[in-house]
Amino acid sequence: MGKIIAVSNQKGGVGKTSTAINLAYGLSEKGKKVLLCDIDSQGNATTGLGVNKGSLDRSVYDVIMGEADCKQTIIKTQFKNLYLLPSHMDLAGAEVELVPMKHREKRLANALAEIKDEYDYIILDCPPAISLLTVNGLAAADGVLIPIQSEYYALEGLAQLMNTIKLVKKGLNPSLEIEGVLITMYDKRALVTRQICDEIRKFFGNRVYQTVIPRNIRVSEAPSHGVPLMVHDKKCKGSVAYYQFTEEFLGRNK
Repeated sequence: MGKIIAVSNQKGGVGKTSTAINLAYGLSEKGKKVLLCDIDSQGNATTGLGVNKGSLDRSVYDVIMGEADCKQTIIKTQFKNLYLLPSHMDLAGAEVELVPMKHREKRLANALAEIKDEYDYIILDCPPAISLLTVNGLAAADGVLIPIQSEYYALEGLAQLMNTIKLVKKGLNPSLEIEGVLITMYDKRALVTRQICDEIRKFFGNRVYQTVIPRNIRVSEAPSHGVPLMVHDKKCKGSVAYYQFTEEFLGRNK
């Protein structure tokens, strides 16, 4: 049976989408069959894998609205073992459209249940907000991967995310667990970075991965080329860190 991982943090700019893309690619390189599901209306994970959103006939919006099933919508990417359930700007309106619907928090979970066994891992790139789409992601997931930027404001709003996870676990998805916490945009030269990392490790304990993702210009370059960082520049510090993170992730999932 496949495992669904929601990559989530309500704070933007923490490396959430980069983490979702590169973890999905790293796992696919290890021979795992992976589906990256983009439930962020910005669609950055979709374009980050080289898919033109404007050319799509169907997207995850149609799946959530019940107008298409996953199998009709999933795209085989240019990378071996890696598949994509793409996003589209239509998804921005889903928040309002979902409100009157029955079981609105479980629309994604119900759709993914039909194809979950066909993949080793399904990675969900959630919106950078506590929203109905994020709740759909958490309700569908087995675990939550939380990327946290190693900067001053990193812990702001974290209590809100943890409370949301707690509420989803209590009311919608009892099996939901914190998969792990990944420290991103790490700058070892800055004292405040090290202090914040210490605080994160105190708060989350052994849930924090030993691997940290360094601040690296190549990370911001890769999306414009429509490929994961690990393809754009395999030898840069960011890629090396994501390879190490993939190994650590798999080590925890034996």
